[in-house]
Parts: sequence; C-alpha cells; structure tokens
Amino acid sequence: MFLNITDSEKKDKGGNRGSCGELVHYLEKENRIYKLLNPEQWFNGIGSGYAPYEVRNRIDENKAKLCKNEAKFFLLNISPSQKEIAHLKKMYGEQGAKDQLKSYAIKIMDEYARNFKRAKVNDNRNLLWFAKLENHRYYRHNDKEVKNGTAKRGDLKPGEQMHIQVIVSRKDITDKIKLSPGTNHDGHNKKISSKMGEFNRVAFKNSGEQVFDEMFDFSRPLTDTFRYANTLANGGLAEKLALREEKGKMDQASRDLGLELKSLVKMDVNTSTLLEVLLAKPDFDPVPALKKKKKRKKGAQQQSELSF
Repeated sequence: MFLNITDSEKKDKGGNRGSCGELVHYLEKENRIYKLLNPEQWFNGIGSGYAPYEVRNRIDENKAKLCKNEAKFFLLNISPSQKEIAHLKKMYGEQGAKDQLKSYAIKIMDEYARNFKRAKVNDNRNLLWFAKLENHRYYRHNDKEVKNGTAKRGDLKPGEQMHIQVIVSRKDITDKIKLSPGTNHDGHNKKISSKMGEFNRVAFKNSGEQVFDEMFDFSRPLTDTFRYANTLANGGLAEKLALREEKGKMDQASRDLGLELKSLVKMDVNTSTLLEVLLAKPDFDPVPALKKKKKRKKGAQQQSELSF
C-alpha cells in the first residue's frame, strides 16, 4: 500500500496556497474523458455524491487566519498494489472492490487525524476532506517509457491502477485548528507539539498496511512491507541486521512449513494407497463357489431320496 501526501505544486494540479479549483477539475478528468453512465462521485466519511463545485467551495472557505503563502489543503494519494487490488477483486468482485477501497479510505483518514495527536482531532469526522476514486493512471512526460519512446504522454498505464485521491483541508472541520502533515515536531517538546501538532509520516504509512491487512485478511510478506523498504533505504546498520535476522527466521519457518506439508501429503498418498488395496475387489469371489457346492449337495440328496 502506497500512501503519499503532497502539497500539489505540479502545474496541472495547481498549487495549494490558493484555491483547490484546479485540483478538483483535474480529478474530474475520468468523468470528462469517458463520459461514464455512472461516474465516480466525491465522498467522505459522512456521505457521497458531492458536486465538484461543493468540494471546491467547502475547502476554499475553510481557511480562517491562514496567511497568503500558507498551504490551504493537501493531496493524499491512496494507492494499493497490484496484489492488493487483485485480492479485493477476488473477494468482492469489480464493484465490490471499489466500495471496499472507499471504506478503507475512510479508515485511513481516521489514522491521518489521530496521527496529529491533537485533543479535538480524533477521527475523520474532525477533518474537512473529500475523496475521489480513479480507475486509471496515465503516462507523464518524465516517465521513462515516454522518454524512450515506448509510450506517449497521456497513454493509459497497464495493469491494475485503481486508487483514491483525497483533498484534505489544512484546517480542521471547525476551521479553528491548523493541521499540517509536513510538521517537523516529533512530540519531544510537549509545549510546541500541543500548539503546532505533530505528524509521523513513517507511522502513518505503516498504519496504512496494518489497516488493510486487518480489514481484508491480507497476508503480506515481510519483503512487501513499507517497514522493510524504509529500513533498507534509511535504517542504520543495527536496524538492517535485525531485519535480516527477522527475514532469515521467517524464511526458515516457511521452509519448515513446506517440508511439513510435503510430509502430510506423502502420508495422505500412502494412506490412500493402503485403503485402495484393502478395499479392492479380490480376483475371485468365494461366495458363488460355496453356493455351487451347496446346490450340488442338495441335488445329490434329492437323487438319493428318489432312489427309495
């Protein structure tokens, strides 16, 4: 699961120091391009079916006491992996997977809210946010496929690309508390943290995988976790060695389980073979032979009776 928070400074999405109008327009692209009979609607933890202008107005108006050069909103990207999408579709089907991913997004916004560790910000209902599910991703000018000529800008990327984009206001839903996921306060200074808040991005990204695995009973290999990738990229030597040891133990446990399963399968095959032998029909049937003897004996007795 890939969770990313940006300030939306790219030209096609507009910046986040002013109106979110350009970003809302950008996120409506699939509805414009494909003219779907059932277009994807804006939603949050309270409801769905919000019109684009309502999303824009609500976010733009929620900026009390923010300076001109301060961020007014943030863009949060919730992107499941190919394996995770396949898992959802196998469990719930095409439309069901979309519905479940939206429910998951609401849980993620709960985690987003709690990560600030503010007294009056406990879950998604304390935030002002709107989300949109997208079914595709598109090649950009800086993608290697576009640079080497194997794809054109704007072409659809292959594979499962379903994801959710969230616009979340810098201020809480009461328009009183500033919430910035870019804050550097880590909680060590309680006075500053209580005033400015704190946000641990590593913990937030880890929570995304934990929530998904628990919600959908998803078995995630250690090597597919954010913790594994983050430790290899940013961890110290001791952390990397500990992770290597953990992986070794898990690999050994997996090998032991494989050997045990093979043994059980072999035992099952041998048992089945023995049962087949015991239950197999013999080459001769002794019963008819006995019956024949009895018939001959009865015939002989009748003949002797007739001789009298």
